[in-house]
Amino acid sequence: MTIQYKNAGIDLSTTGTTSVLTSPAGARCLIKQIQVDNSSGSPVNLSVQVTDSSATATFAIHRKAIPANTIENIISQTLVLEESDVLKMTAGTANEIQGIISYAQID
Repeated sequence: MTIQYKNAGIDLSTTGTTSVLTSPAGARCLIKQIQVDNSSGSPVNLSVQVTDSSATATFAIHRKAIPANTIENIISQTLVLEESDVLKMTAGTANEIQGIISYAQID
């Protein structure tokens, strides 16, 4: 078993649902922090979902209007993505939400 500490950038360039992190088929990801930045002058609605590949279902884990010129932390506890699970985000306005996901990948 190996543990790799990683970061993944987020750049929501559309208003469609975007896959921002997929756990590899042979690994689990322990997400410690999801930080997003709305650098625009207006609030932007943000929805965060997890697709559970073993259940073939998608679950909402966060919905919020991110205030203008604000950086927000999306989760307050560790989020586990099992093998092939997908973290997804949907922004109400394109090209305004960027950020980073900090996680440990366990192979």
